Amino acid sequence: MTAQNNNKKTTLSKRRSTATIRPISNGAKLVIVESPAKAKTIEKYLGKGFTVRASVGHIRDLPKSNKDAVDVKGGFVPRYQIVKEKQHVIDELHKEAARADEVILATDPDREGEAIAWHLSETIGLKKPKRIVFHEITEGAVQNALAHPRGIDEELVRAQEARRVLDRLFGYDLSGLIWKKVRYGLSAGRVQSPALRIIMEREREIRAFVPEKFWVVSADLKTKDGASFTATCTEEPKEEKEAERIVKAARGGAWRVVRVEESEQKRSARAPFTTSTLQQTASTRLGFSPSRTMRIAQKLYEAGHITYMRTDSPNLAKEAQGAIIGAVRDEFGEKYVSPRTYKSKSKSAQEAHEAVRPTDAKKMSVGANEEQKKLYELIRARALASQMADAKLLRTKIVANIQEDGIPDFAVTGSQVIFDGWLAADTGARGEDVELPKVAEKDPLALVEARSEGKETQPPARYSEAGLVKELEKRGIGRPSTYASIIKTLDDRGYVEKQGRTLIPTATGDVVSSFIESNFGEYISDTFTAEMENELDDIADGKRKYEKTLKDFYTPFAKAVEGKADIPKITSMGDAPEEFPCPICGGDMEYKLSRNGRFMSCKKFPKCLGARKEDGSEIAPPKEIGEACPKCKDGKLMEREGRFGRFIACSNYPKCKFVKQDPAEEARSKTGVACPVCTKEGREKGEMAERRGRFGIFYACSNYPDCKYAIKAKPTGHACEMCGALMMQGTKTIPERCSDKSCPNHNPHKLEKKK
Repeated sequence: MTAQNNNKKTTLSKRRSTATIRPISNGAKLVIVESPAKAKTIEKYLGKGFTVRASVGHIRDLPKSNKDAVDVKGGFVPRYQIVKEKQHVIDELHKEAARADEVILATDPDREGEAIAWHLSETIGLKKPKRIVFHEITEGAVQNALAHPRGIDEELVRAQEARRVLDRLFGYDLSGLIWKKVRYGLSAGRVQSPALRIIMEREREIRAFVPEKFWVVSADLKTKDGASFTATCTEEPKEEKEAERIVKAARGGAWRVVRVEESEQKRSARAPFTTSTLQQTASTRLGFSPSRTMRIAQKLYEAGHITYMRTDSPNLAKEAQGAIIGAVRDEFGEKYVSPRTYKSKSKSAQEAHEAVRPTDAKKMSVGANEEQKKLYELIRARALASQMADAKLLRTKIVANIQEDGIPDFAVTGSQVIFDGWLAADTGARGEDVELPKVAEKDPLALVEARSEGKETQPPARYSEAGLVKELEKRGIGRPSTYASIIKTLDDRGYVEKQGRTLIPTATGDVVSSFIESNFGEYISDTFTAEMENELDDIADGKRKYEKTLKDFYTPFAKAVEGKADIPKITSMGDAPEEFPCPICGGDMEYKLSRNGRFMSCKKFPKCLGARKEDGSEIAPPKEIGEACPKCKDGKLMEREGRFGRFIACSNYPKCKFVKQDPAEEARSKTGVACPVCTKEGREKGEMAERRGRFGIFYACSNYPDCKYAIKAKPTGHACEMCGALMMQGTKTIPERCSDKSCPNHNPHKLEKKK
C-alpha cells in the first residue's frame, strides 16, 4: 500500500523520513492522541518524563478532486493531502518529536485510530514509533498499555484505507452520473444508498397500504366486591353489524368469570451496551439522535468515565465483571447478584473488545453537564443490570362472557412485579404494573357499559433513528463507527426529514433512490453491502489482499457506470393531479425536481413557464427588472421566487451566481445593526439581516457573498463587554448572550455560577 504526501511517495514497508529526528538523552517521551480532552485525561496518569499532545483528529485525507484522489491503474494508490487547518498541528508535533527520545502513538483502538497513527508516523517521519491501545482511559489501563507496546498494525491500516478508497470510488463515480441524469449536486454512497433504499422500501409499503376497517368491542365490568375493570372482545369484527350484535348481546346478558389464568414469568437482563444498542436506547429513552449520543459518549470516554464507545461486542472483562458484581452486591444485596456472560450474534463482532460500560461501577453519576450525566447513568444501569438476577412477574388473565354464550370471550391481562431483580437497577425498562381485582371462576360480574369503536388497520411505521440503526445492524450494513454518520449524511443531503425521531424520505431522496435501484440495484443490495463489509474485515484479519479486493469490486462497477452514460435524463417525476392545471396556459402539469424539492411544471416547458408549488399554489414566473448584472455585465437581473421568498438573480445562472434579495424582502429582514466585520475591514457598510437556511432562521451580513459573517440569533445591537463581538438574543432565562462561541459570555449563566 502506498500513499503520497507533499509529492513524495511513502510505503508501509519502506518509510522515508521527511525530517531527521534528533533524540535527546533526557529520556523524554512524547505521547500523541487524537483529542485535547483525551490528552488532558491521559496526562494525569503519566507523570514526569511524558508530554501528551493531540493531533485533533485526522491530519491527512484524500483531495476533494476525484482525479487526484486515487491512482487506480497504479494499484489503487491513495494520494493523501495534509488537511489545510492541520499544518500548524503537524509542525508543532514535528518539533515535539524531534526533542523526544521516544514517540508513542495512543490513538483510538479501532481501524480509524490505527489509520490516524499511521498517518502521524508517515507525516512526521517517525522511525519505529511505539503503538499502544486501551479501551478505557484509566490509570491501570494506560499503564498496562505502556507496558505492552507494539508496532502499527499495517493490516488494520490497509482495511481502513480500503474502506476509504472504496467509498470514494463508489461515491464519486455514481454521484457524477446522478448529477448528469437527475440533478446537479446530488450524491450516492456505498453505505448511505442502501440505507436510503431501506427507508424508501418502507415508504413504498406505506403508499401501497390499503387500510381495512375493524371494530373493537369492550365492556366495563364490576365484581361482586365493587372492583371494576375493562375487558376487550378477543375477536375484532370486520363488519359493523357484527359489532352491534355483540354489543347488544353484551348489554342484555348476565356476565360471569369464565376462567382466571395466572402464571409466573421471568424477564432476563439484557447484555451491556454495544454501539448499536446504546444509540437505540438513548433515542427511545432520552430522545438523543445517534450522532448526539456518540458525541456525548466521546466526551465521557475522553474524561475516563466509560470504555471505548465504538464496539459491537457485549463482552465484559473478568476484572470489570467482578467490579460490577461488587457494585450490585453493595447497592442491592446478595440476592440480586447473578453473574452472566454474553456473546454477540454478529459474525463480524470483535469479541476481544469490551461492551460500553462505566470504568468505575461504584460511581453513580458523573459528567460535565446534564446530558453527559443522563447518558452515563443509562450506561451504568445497563451494565449493572446485566449481572443481576431475573425479574419475576405474575401475569394474570381474566376471561369473561355472558352466561347465554353466543358472543366471543372478553379478556383483560394484568401483570405485577413480585421480584424486581435487574429492574431495580434499570428502572426505565420496568413499565407500569396493571393490577387486576381478585376473582374466581364462575363469579358473577355486573356490566357497567358495553361499546364498540370503529378503527382501521395501520400501515407499517416509518423508521425512527433507533429503528434504522437496528435494521442496519440486523442486515450487516455498516459498522458501529458508521451508524450515526449514515443517518446524519441522509439528513444533511436532504434525502430525509426528521419529524421528531421519525425519518421521512423527501422527494429528492425518493428520486435518487429510485434511480440507483433501477440502474445499480445489485450494488446497494443487502447481500452485496454486507459481503463487502465482511471482505473489508478480512483485510484487517490478513485474509484478503488490498489491491485484489478493490480490483474485484471496481472493474465491473466502473463498466456498469460507463454503460449507463447514454440513458436519458430524468426530467419528469410523473403527472400532477388534474385539479392543478397550468396557471398560464391551462394545460397539464407534471412533477419535477429542483434544488428546493418537488414542484409542478407545465408539460409545455420551456415554451410555457407555468409552475406551482407542491401544495398547488402558483409560482410566479421569473421576470426581468430592467437591470444588467453587476457581476458578469452581460446577464440580466431576474426576479424569482425561491424556497425562502422572492430574490433577484442573474439570468446567466449557474455560470454567474450573482444573487440578492428582493428589495421589499430585504427591507423587512434588516435589523439596523451594522456588520462588525465590514466595519473593521473598511468595506461598504453591511447590515445584519434575517436569512433562512435549511436549518432555520439565522442572521448574516447583507454584503453576502463578499462578507460571510453570520450569527445564530437576532443581534441586540450591543457589543460584548468581554470580547467586543455582537450580542444576540438568548432564551427566557438568558435574554442576551455573546455570539462568539469561544467567549465565556456565550454562556453567561456559567459565569454567574462561578461568581
